[in-house]
Amino acid sequence: MPSIFSRIVAGEIPSYKVAEDDKFYAFLDINPVNWGHTLVIPKKETDYIFDIDDEELGEMIVFTKKVAKAIKKALPCRKVGVAVLGLEVPHAHIHLIPLQNEGDMDFRHKVENPSPEKMKEVCELIASNFEA
Repeated sequence: MPSIFSRIVAGEIPSYKVAEDDKFYAFLDINPVNWGHTLVIPKKETDYIFDIDDEELGEMIVFTKKVAKAIKKALPCRKVGVAVLGLEVPHAHIHLIPLQNEGDMDFRHKVENPSPEKMKEVCELIASNFEA
């Protein structure tokens, strides 16, 4: 059975897509740690990020960097934090989180009840700043 992320890429499950190319897909986390919390995934389903071949992993990092630059332009933050956890969904993914301080990377704290309107607004801000 395909992962939830593969189903998002296939369009079976809606997402707040901020960027996409032929190999990668970036979308807002629906349980964000901070506004603009974005996930970057390879379209080809691989469970563990370090099982991705070197060339594709390098391309994923370059794509992720472009998404991070769009987040930084779109939202007020000092930097964009990066985390790879990979325990909750069996599909490799990179978390990008706008930061004012290191505490903003605490995954135990989430944005409470993120409204669809605000999610759409944040998504559009990031997407409009993405440069392929």
